[in-house]
Amino acid sequence: MKIEALTCAIGAELLDVNLGDAVRDDGLFQEIHAALLQHRVLFLRDQTLDKLSRHDHMAFAQRLGALETHPMVPSHPDAPGLVQIYKSPDNPPDRYENAWHTDGTWRETPALGCVLRCIECPPVGGDTMWANMVLAYEKLPEYVKQQIEGLWANHSFNSSFAAQFPQEKRLALRAQYPDAEHPVVRTHPETGEKTLFVNAFTTHLVNFHNQGRVRYGQDYNQAGGDLLQYLIAQAAIPEYQVRWRWKPFSVAIWDNRSTQHYAVMDYPPCHRKMERAAIVGDRPF
Repeated sequence: MKIEALTCAIGAELLDVNLGDAVRDDGLFQEIHAALLQHRVLFLRDQTLDKLSRHDHMAFAQRLGALETHPMVPSHPDAPGLVQIYKSPDNPPDRYENAWHTDGTWRETPALGCVLRCIECPPVGGDTMWANMVLAYEKLPEYVKQQIEGLWANHSFNSSFAAQFPQEKRLALRAQYPDAEHPVVRTHPETGEKTLFVNAFTTHLVNFHNQGRVRYGQDYNQAGGDLLQYLIAQAAIPEYQVRWRWKPFSVAIWDNRSTQHYAVMDYPPCHRKMERAAIVGDRPF
């Protein structure tokens, strides 16, 4: 297996390897796992169904942990746990992916990572971008690091995916998936790195409002909101990013604990079929 870095900040392509082999080869799996921790997102081409079956796709992801389902997106009928992210020209595209986000931060235990394969894609357009949120934290001015030390933020399913539904259904979903609180700066459980952990699912800073930061009650809305938007905007800095152009049977594997991603919806009405195995993570600290 060869590893080619795609940028100085994030991302590498794995060459001369079939991901299905790593299901049964412990040494190969450990190499890929080490590369994932180093590069944060890995890419492979030509992972066709004869080389990487849907069950092998799931089995590789399960080497990293248990698979999680999605409350809004169905699984493949032959591979429960392999989520079908299918876009059709017959229906308006779901626009929630084209925002910088980390998967499932509205859960108490957001996903550890994901293994995503393209089955069908537009001839041009529909790229996905990833950002290195460890680097985003490292590059923050020191006074900002001091300001956000110890802050926690609220992450909401109800304010994102569920927002399209009538109130009764939205409230039922909120009861099923209550908002989660996570540290603004989390520690990666395997590498010990600090990573900036706010994104499009984050609604507000929950413990900003105290006498050390706020002169009057009104300050909370302005100062806390401005700080959160500044932090969320860090993912949009190009120097922290990699952009991947999909082809059929390309695969991306990413560490959800240290990255954000953005699915670019710049393509005309057409089919875009992706299949994703998401791995259950732990509680951020």
